[in-house]
Amino acid sequence: MKEKLKSLGINIKNEVLLETALTHSSYSNEKGGENYERLEFLGDAVLELISSEYLFLNTKDNEGNMSKIRASYVCEEALATYAEDIDLKKYILVGHGQEKDVNDTIVADVFESVLAVIYLEQGLEVAKNYTLNLIKPYIEKKVRFNYDYKSLLQEMVQTDKKSLEYLVTKEEGPAHNRTFTIEVQINGMIYGRGVGHSKKEAEQKAAKDAYQKSCKK
Repeated sequence: MKEKLKSLGINIKNEVLLETALTHSSYSNEKGGENYERLEFLGDAVLELISSEYLFLNTKDNEGNMSKIRASYVCEEALATYAEDIDLKKYILVGHGQEKDVNDTIVADVFESVLAVIYLEQGLEVAKNYTLNLIKPYIEKKVRFNYDYKSLLQEMVQTDKKSLEYLVTKEEGPAHNRTFTIEVQINGMIYGRGVGHSKKEAEQKAAKDAYQKSCKK
């Protein structure tokens, strides 16, 4: 991760702190040491400040609208997307039981914890440039995050008078940490799949998958 950040013009000297930012609790429970949770707390606050200042300086929206816009671009889905742009997921350290489930929640948390390290080492201006370079392209393109894709897909299907159905194809894991795989079918054909820790989450991901594929056709 240090080399990746270096390619973005950020030279992190405290490698121990950076490793902590990449360490999930499942890994620290197995190996010892700290995890990213304290850094995530700080990173969340830094991210809120940066995004709030950007919207205040670059829009004429009122408080309510700015809050809605900010919520969209700092939500879990958005942070996981920015993290994907810098290949963050492959650097995350997790325990053996978590290896197959490095989900968007973990990735989004680590995005914030790494931001905290950048802030602590390089200061607010560097942290701001790093963050806005990732976020601004999505704001400028008006990409929607944290959107109700089930409703959007339902509207699309109703327009074409097609049938829409969500089917649970797999359930696995213990009762307290269940994972559901759901397929969404339109007129009996599979259009999307989603995996989540609740049926609601899996359905939203399946709907997003189906909607985005439909838009590309």
